[in-house]
Amino acid sequence: MAKRRKHEEHPNHERWMVSYADFVTLMFALFVAMYAIALKDHTSGKRVAESVRQAVATGGLASTVRVFLAKDPSAKNGASAGTAKKDIQTAKGDPPAPPVPKVDPSLLEPFRRLKEQLKKQVDAGAIGLHLEARGLVITLEEKAFFASGDDDIYPQAYPSIERVASIVGELPNAVRLEGHTDSIPIHTARFKNNWELSTARSIALLQLFETKYGLDPKRFAVAGYAQNLPIASNDTEEGRTRNRRVEIVILGRQNAPTTEATGSH
Repeated sequence: MAKRRKHEEHPNHERWMVSYADFVTLMFALFVAMYAIALKDHTSGKRVAESVRQAVATGGLASTVRVFLAKDPSAKNGASAGTAKKDIQTAKGDPPAPPVPKVDPSLLEPFRRLKEQLKKQVDAGAIGLHLEARGLVITLEEKAFFASGDDDIYPQAYPSIERVASIVGELPNAVRLEGHTDSIPIHTARFKNNWELSTARSIALLQLFETKYGLDPKRFAVAGYAQNLPIASNDTEEGRTRNRRVEIVILGRQNAPTTEATGSH
């Protein structure tokens, strides 16, 4: 019987790829370590060590990239990725947060008293009360104080106005009366446009403060803004209703007494 000839063993010319892959892995780990050191982040070293350990365990670079990039190397001292993103957005030119308005502390007590005395009207939506940077704003809704398209003040609204007049009379602050309308044009025998209507309502309120409650008209300024300063959309009836209003603004003491001319603006 003839002996079988042994197959000749062919040399493996691809063994070099294993060593090359190991070399590339080590080089990548070196560059990542150098990058972490350059960031001066004390937590980066631990992340690098963990990523390299997982890379060796899984036998590839993919896990190294995934593990390292899953962390945010720009977040220092434990800051979150969201914080880093916010810092990037700010660096790109996003506007800073608006400052908190400074309210005149002398108006805090009058604001509290008006909220207490006018609670029923505020709850019913007839009056709005707000403390703003410019001062204490009392908003008189048209539906509770004026007939549509008219500047005559309802007599049943006098008690509410009297409470406001009492507070104004105790304070030295200047006061602005600002009339506003919706965007629907008006043209009647009395008013040619919304400018005249908004100003006339402010003047009517001024005259009531002067003649019925004895307040000095020199403390007041009157303005009519027509439809130009809406607080709601004029596309809906609800929004237009909110825009028809007169605002009594008791100016904060940090604001110089107004010297603007009386009339429409």
